[in-house]
Amino acid sequence: MNAEDVEAAIEAGIEDAEATVTTPRAPDPDHEDQHFAAVVVSPAFEGKSLVQQHRLVYDAVGDAMTREVHALEIKTYTPEEYEARADGT
Repeated sequence: MNAEDVEAAIEAGIEDAEATVTTPRAPDPDHEDQHFAAVVVSPAFEGKSLVQQHRLVYDAVGDAMTREVHALEIKTYTPEEYEARADGT
């Protein structure tokens, strides 16, 4: 599983989600584990706690979280939160 696969899974699994997934560290050739960082923006996060938002992301990635993804750093935003962050307000 690569960053594009994780991104596609998140976008398919969360309504109206826009995801950006990167690999924050170089792959370790001695290990098959994969570390990813995701920024996910979706109106589906509105009114949900941070734990609930992250659970939506983990559920979208599904079984890959236990088989192919070693670590997933998650930042979640509603569209309004993301826009305010981008505006510096």
